[in-house]
Amino acid sequence: MASNFRPLDPETIARIREAVAPASVIEDRDKREPFGRDGTVEAFAMPELVVEATSAVQICALLKLANELRFPVTPRGLGTGLAGGAVPIHGGVLLSLAKMNRILTIDRDNFLAVVEPGVLNKDLKDAAREAGLYYPPDPASYDTCSIGGNAATNAGGPSCVKYGVTREYILGLEAVLPTGELIRTGVRTRKGVVGYDLTRLLVGSEGTLGVITQLVLKLIPHPPAITTLVALCPSLSSAMEAIRAVLGAGYVPCVVEFLDRHCLDLVGDLLPFEGVRDADAFLLIETDGAPEIIAREIEAIGEICLGSGADQVLLAPDARRRDRMWDVRKAVSLRIEERYPLDVHEDIVVPIRCIADFVRKLPPLEAAYGMKIFTFGHAGDGNLHLSMTAETREARERIERGIEEILKLVLGMGGTISGEHGIGMMKSKYLSLELSPESIRLQRRIKALFDPQGILNPGKVFSPLP
Repeated sequence: MASNFRPLDPETIARIREAVAPASVIEDRDKREPFGRDGTVEAFAMPELVVEATSAVQICALLKLANELRFPVTPRGLGTGLAGGAVPIHGGVLLSLAKMNRILTIDRDNFLAVVEPGVLNKDLKDAAREAGLYYPPDPASYDTCSIGGNAATNAGGPSCVKYGVTREYILGLEAVLPTGELIRTGVRTRKGVVGYDLTRLLVGSEGTLGVITQLVLKLIPHPPAITTLVALCPSLSSAMEAIRAVLGAGYVPCVVEFLDRHCLDLVGDLLPFEGVRDADAFLLIETDGAPEIIAREIEAIGEICLGSGADQVLLAPDARRRDRMWDVRKAVSLRIEERYPLDVHEDIVVPIRCIADFVRKLPPLEAAYGMKIFTFGHAGDGNLHLSMTAETREARERIERGIEEILKLVLGMGGTISGEHGIGMMKSKYLSLELSPESIRLQRRIKALFDPQGILNPGKVFSPLP
């Protein structure tokens, strides 16, 4: 497919500059280089040109020109993705949306926000909080990732066990189709069933069906209080039993996170209490709501954890101690990256009842493929983050074989190969493990309908039609 694209010769670049305004174009190689990768350390491709858009009008002009001259365009938010979705693997134009970063409206009366795609998740949360409102989706990189990127991958985060993923909060959007037309989808109301739901189709499409230029987001009242519990468990099985018991008792925590033994070995020194060395699993559970209600709930949840075999349960009701617990959780990925030259991220999902059984099957795979697997993540919804690590980067091919076996194990348990990172370029080769040939053919036809020339984010998710 790459051979069918037109290289960006001086004449083409001149027409791009004219279409989007010279100030938006980056030609200098050193300045282009950072746009050649996202959070996927292993993936890099140099864009031939970078366009930093500031309006939907510019994007329409760029994509119309891309169709006319047949050059690829790769949209990018803030580059925090972990599947290579924003890596310009066919060169061409890297379309950065980082400068479209305005919060246009926080509507307290109708509980909604209107934002541009480059707005930081954290900035939206802060602006909503000032109005007494709450935007729940909270990817781990919430302080560095953009709302547009969250929408493109339908990002989740710890709070989705109670509040759901990004898609649940997008009422409508504005997007530029690959052919250059501007469309508006969805509603500004809590209900709406007119026509096909194009909003939900575009959300999660990883920048392959359109470039999102504006989003209408649902907000909810901000919870008045939050409290945190930490449980140390003698086994991962007892930790998962505790979670099942908590949910089965009718409690719906806003967060249920866990760390396995490998993770505790890595960050245990940051935990300010004894018993960490003896624990095989760490649970972090939070509830939010009215203070008097969540105080009773968190105590009841603690009792359930102890009844399920937890060795220790500790409360962190104040902000300082809560922040300390989250610092430990967030330190895991950083320390893994610092310790291991090769660190490959996966974000699988298995049914909650299968988490412990799944993790028990990992040690033989570690031995078979010469890797160490750190397991942590969102135990409340079965979304597990796996870091497959090795002492040398040359082990990549071996690790890839191990990843395929792990993904087959996940699917055999009724799970899915990606919960929130997306497919991008890194997982496209595994797509046929989960989707039927008929499903893949249909989705390729949808892609071809939206993007007949195949110019928008080519090489991502689905390979081109034969």
